[in-house]
Amino acid sequence: MSRKICVITGTRAEFGLLRWLMQEVQNDPALELQVIATGMHLSPEFGLTYREVEQAGFSIDAKVEMLLSADTATAVTKSMGLGLIGFADAYARLAPDLIVVLGDRFEILAAASAALIAGIPVAHLHGGETTEGAFDEAIRHSITKMSHLHFVAADEYRRRVIQLGEQPERVFLVGGLGIDAIKRITLLEREALEASLDFKLGSKNLLITFHPVTLEGVSSQQQMAELLTALGGLTETNLIFTMPNADTGGRELAAMVDAFVASHSNARVYASLGQLRYLSCMQYVDGVVGNSSSGLAEAPSMGVGTINIGDRQKGRLAASSVIDCAPTVDSISEALAKLYDPEFRSMLGQTVNPYGNGGASKKIVEVLSTYPIDNLLKKSFYDIPNDTRNWN
Repeated sequence: MSRKICVITGTRAEFGLLRWLMQEVQNDPALELQVIATGMHLSPEFGLTYREVEQAGFSIDAKVEMLLSADTATAVTKSMGLGLIGFADAYARLAPDLIVVLGDRFEILAAASAALIAGIPVAHLHGGETTEGAFDEAIRHSITKMSHLHFVAADEYRRRVIQLGEQPERVFLVGGLGIDAIKRITLLEREALEASLDFKLGSKNLLITFHPVTLEGVSSQQQMAELLTALGGLTETNLIFTMPNADTGGRELAAMVDAFVASHSNARVYASLGQLRYLSCMQYVDGVVGNSSSGLAEAPSMGVGTINIGDRQKGRLAASSVIDCAPTVDSISEALAKLYDPEFRSMLGQTVNPYGNGGASKKIVEVLSTYPIDNLLKKSFYDIPNDTRNWN
């Protein structure tokens, strides 16, 4: 009897990482794929991106509506409550043998919490990472403690998951999932991309994604204002914006981007580019700008420079192609100058991605299809030995 593996996805970016794993699960005769769509996927405001899941060839077994039309702290908390109710019903109907969740968003915290109470084992992807500028940090580590199998992107992250008390034999180093997409997908040629975007690329181009920051002293709105001021001073540069996530304060940031684009003919904004267009853009732009994890995890494998603004991604491993800067006009402008510096650009071709060279999806499915799951729910806390060389 095949194992029912339920993959949960709530955002366009997350599905881009999960897609090839879902394909591997679907193709494995020992496994049965179930899919739950939730969060931003079901919101018209964010492009109803559940349709991208279906267009990729997957059937959605349940839709958990949970996202309220507001992004205050109260609304996000209420959304999590709705998610708990929806996931409880979905799990009761689908009866999965194991659920698969990725990352650190509040939708995924609700999904993992409901699974914990329902007695369903959880496999967590991309645990052990740190993002000091957002409450995602606490959510990610909380999900780790509610999970039973762990698939991490780097050895440092594996050690951190073990440090949280997880048994080493349940923590698997597989590398970053985003690299699988880069290696498998056929990217659009420049003309096809321009036609799809309805926007001509220029001699210089930047891809910008700036998400809310939830734990920094300087507000998201003030940081976005600094970024837009820096970008507004650029000449002969076309700007491609993707909308921020549905985190606390995200709608205010989206309004700021809309206003900027409305007054700058060299800029366009998209509710959702989708994985194909996003990666296709990445191959033609001069750099990725903002505070998205894709600038650290995927851009280095494309040989593209990244300007990483503020502390939202602070603590993540970063390649030599990543330029860290403060969320101020002067610091961002200095980072832009470095991005276009000939010496910096000459080194991009030799960039080594700390998240590996691909193959994560196959490695994960090998474990999902063979690892004994009968006694997964019972966990004992792993105390780190005095000699840390014994961790492995």
